[in-house]
Formats: sequence, C-alpha cells, structure tokens
Amino acid sequence: MTEHIPTRQLKFYVTAEAPCPYLSDRMEKKVFAHLPFADGADVNDALSHAGFRRSQNIAYRPACEKCAACVSVRIPVGLHTLNRTDRKIRSRNADLVRTIVDPVATEEQYDLLKRYLSARHPEGGMNEMSESDFVTMIEDSSVRTHVIEYRLPVADGGRGPLVGFALIDVLSDGLSMVYSAFDPEMPKRSLGRNTVLDHIDQARRVGLAYLYLGYWVKGSPTMDYKASYRPLEGLTLFGWQRLDQL
Repeated sequence: MTEHIPTRQLKFYVTAEAPCPYLSDRMEKKVFAHLPFADGADVNDALSHAGFRRSQNIAYRPACEKCAACVSVRIPVGLHTLNRTDRKIRSRNADLVRTIVDPVATEEQYDLLKRYLSARHPEGGMNEMSESDFVTMIEDSSVRTHVIEYRLPVADGGRGPLVGFALIDVLSDGLSMVYSAFDPEMPKRSLGRNTVLDHIDQARRVGLAYLYLGYWVKGSPTMDYKASYRPLEGLTLFGWQRLDQL
C-alpha cells in the first residue's frame, strides 16, 4: 500500500474492535494513519483513491475481519443527469446564497451542526461533539480544503441565516465531501440532497471527474441513501466499478 503514497512511508495503526455505528449487529475495526504536514494534500489524495476517508489530520478506512459492508463510493459527475425530483430540488433552492469560505469554524456553523445532529442523528457519537472538537474538525488540516455555506437571501443583500454548510476536500480528480449539515426544520427544501447535487455541478464546472461521498453501507438508515445516486461507482478488490455491476 505505502509504495503508492508520495514522498514518505506512512505508519498504519489498527483500532481495537468496537460496536459498529452503522449496523447494530456488527463490530468494527479501522486502519488509520496520520497525514504528514509537509505533503498532506498529496498523501490524502492517494489514500482517498484507495478508499480512505479523512478526519482532521487522520486518514482511515474500515478493517473489519467479518464484514465488508462499507463501500467507498463516488459519482462520475460527467455521466450524472438530474431526474425530475432532483430538478425540483435544485429549483426550490435556487434562491440560496452559496459562498466558499476558508476552513475556519464559526459559532453559527456549530449551532447549526448541533441542531442537525440532535434532529437527524440523536444516537450518533458526533452528537457529543464540543465546540472545541468542531474547531478541530474544521481547522486541523494539512490538505486542500474549504467550507461551502448556504444562506437564505435577505432583501438588503446582507448575510442571511445559515441553513447549511459542507466541509470539502479538493482532490486531483474530484471533490470529497468530508462532512455536511443542514437546517433540519426545512424538510421541503431537501437541503442535504441539494448539497450533493450542487457539488456534482461544481465538480463538473471546474473540470473534476468525481464527487466522493464516503462510505455506502447497505442496510444502514444513515448511509443507504447514497445508493440513490446514479451512476455510482464503488471501490472493490478489482478497482472502481459501477455500483450496478457489483
């Protein structure tokens, strides 16, 4: 594995077995490595292509002995087309003000995250995230990353209320959605799906081939939605393959 990682050899570690956060009847292990400061962007890029995910300055992926339910997935944006529902979602959210900001955590983002987690993932481990943990999640990084904010418009052209944000890494061939949150009290807007659709559009506009969505876990209520995007590619022992061929 490490011979493909640029400029240095990485040291990998394996976590102790713990309850799986996605499938209640499973246990999980992870293999992880610390991203170097000097060439963290290149290392993160190579590991992402190998199915790793980034959390702060750590890259990890599942290493479960008896389960392979977690599949790293990506959308080939050049082949993606909007269906009727997607077009309605994009039209419904066309008024949102989209802004790229530096990866600097704000109290407004943290407040939105807490409301999102409380409503959508009340039993999840991230629901216990402190404000200092959130600052670390956003700011502790040596890779090419940024935050996208979505705000409601206001008449005077000022900064409207924050209704969504996404932490995004820029890879050599795509955008990687590290984490996103949205206002849970606006279900008619489908803000979560709109964020994904918007980043499909943004990747295509800047000439990147893929949008990386992290792990698809069949049977997990919080992860199974990713299979609804078509076409979708999953990382297998034989490389990246179309999901409908797996």
